[in-house]
Amino acid sequence: MKPKVTIGICVRNSASTIREAIESVMAQDYPHELMKVIVIDGYSSDNTVQIVEKVLSHSDIESRIFFENKGLGFARQIVVGNATREYIVWVDGDMILPVDFVRKHVGFMEENPKVGIAMARHGIVNMKNVIAVLEHLPFIIYDLKNNLLESKLPGTGGAIYRVEAILQVGGFDEKLKGTGEDQDAAFRVKEAGWLIKRSPAIFYERKAQNLREVWKKWIWYGYGDYDLYCKNKNIFSPLGMNPITALIRGLLLIADAYRIIHRKFVLLLPFHLSFEMLAWCVGFTKGHKNRRKYF
Repeated sequence: MKPKVTIGICVRNSASTIREAIESVMAQDYPHELMKVIVIDGYSSDNTVQIVEKVLSHSDIESRIFFENKGLGFARQIVVGNATREYIVWVDGDMILPVDFVRKHVGFMEENPKVGIAMARHGIVNMKNVIAVLEHLPFIIYDLKNNLLESKLPGTGGAIYRVEAILQVGGFDEKLKGTGEDQDAAFRVKEAGWLIKRSPAIFYERKAQNLREVWKKWIWYGYGDYDLYCKNKNIFSPLGMNPITALIRGLLLIADAYRIIHRKFVLLLPFHLSFEMLAWCVGFTKGHKNRRKYF
């Protein structure tokens, strides 16, 4: 008997991409009777929920929609609390899944019982937009360098969690309202003795299409990471999260990036990464100035 799988989707104001994401879940070739979709909406001000309800109404997959206004940690914990199944596959509102995504993820976990979390590999869905490609490239390069998983904690997007593992460490921290709730959970899962590996599953993601979107997103990352840093300073060092370090890192990635896509605009990668880290520093500083203490 194949294991049962919960699809956890935490969204807010994702009307422009959520239909494609939900439809790709509905198209999975994994047995639908063994799947359950749980959508957590952060009280979207657009028509995200209406789109989700319409798409799900035409599906034979069991589904539930919840609402929350307490942040990502709380939202993910709702999914964990309602996941009466062996695995949770996390899907973001801007992701597109190949039809075999869930099947490959679950197959990998079944073959590796000591793995608590498995990350999927990134694919590029839009090669025409330079900004979106530059956003994707570091992740694709890291996917090819599996040893980086030893030092880099995964996010939730595109990941599969063993329910036993996340329950063992007490689930997600509901006090972490912004980003960082996933790295915190992964850190505790790893500390508990579970392995974190990469599976053969591939997903596609609608990355930011312009610099304004990139700036806004990375400020949000930095702002949320302030709480994560206050909770556990062992997860990352702010000293390494700066534009100069990012510029150097980008220079080191150019050769790999060119081998992957053969486009000259990869020369812009160092400056793009530096721009991201500048935005992250602005967000982190705002978090500090607002005295957003974890405790």
